[in-house]
Amino acid sequence: MTIDPDNMTGNLTGVLVTGVNGQLGKELKRHFDSGAGNVKALLSVFPQLFYTDIEELDICDSDAVKQFVNANKIGLIINCAAYTAVDKAEDEVDKAQKINGEAPGILADAASESGALLIHISTDYVFNGKSNIPYTERDQTSPHSVYGRTKLAGEYAIASSGCSYVILRTSWLYSGFGTNFVKTILRLASERDTLNVVFDQTGTPTNAADLASVIVTIGSQIKERVSAIYNFSNEGVCSWYDFATEIVNYSGLKCGIMPVTSDMFPSKALRPVYSVLNKSKIKKEFGIEIRHWRTALIDCLKNMDAQK
Repeated sequence: MTIDPDNMTGNLTGVLVTGVNGQLGKELKRHFDSGAGNVKALLSVFPQLFYTDIEELDICDSDAVKQFVNANKIGLIINCAAYTAVDKAEDEVDKAQKINGEAPGILADAASESGALLIHISTDYVFNGKSNIPYTERDQTSPHSVYGRTKLAGEYAIASSGCSYVILRTSWLYSGFGTNFVKTILRLASERDTLNVVFDQTGTPTNAADLASVIVTIGSQIKERVSAIYNFSNEGVCSWYDFATEIVNYSGLKCGIMPVTSDMFPSKALRPVYSVLNKSKIKKEFGIEIRHWRTALIDCLKNMDAQK
């Protein structure tokens, strides 16, 4: 699939990226700046880029969002904004619901009115984590945390808006930006002789740079109305213990990683025990080749070293 400019309506020329100060937003901006992959194809249709965070645009303000989308002729909205403090969400239910559950619907309503495409990022937490085979997009959702429930509410709000949308469910997101598991392990491993890391939760890490590339690929290939959900993470399967071990080994840190069970770290939010995502659908429909999580991790760590 490729974009057909003749099929675009309303002379829409802009791309709106929300949550640009988060790790995915920053990776997406870097990807656009690099001009790599399908960036040129996307910008040939939508040549104007608008990067926003709450200071520039409050996505919980319906009037502000609609005014921004219309005034800037937005044809593609990429929503990277989210409330991601999983444990804190158990106490800040209203805030999590507003950002994760309601704001996506506001963006979707604006997209529906203007004819824009909305690409929205969701999560593996919409599943209950009790499976033992990779989750497909068709599997039943049953979140066990406020974070998961509010993210699922956002999916429902988008689907009910009537807009053209792509929802990408991802897992274990990390990058060289912001706060994430990779950066936390690097910091703690440089301060301590040993670290306890759980080995009874299984999933797949996702390099935010790879997700950013996929977002641009999808945005550059959609040429007609679409209502679809796709899974995306890197390939392979690991536990948090495996992930931490790889981080420390590659970085050459002298810290022992000890496998422990989840009950060693009681938390307010229930984490999925198993959250591996099946990526067959996105690979088939968009011709995407996905890197193994180890390859993607090493690439991220190399980039972090280069930036020191």
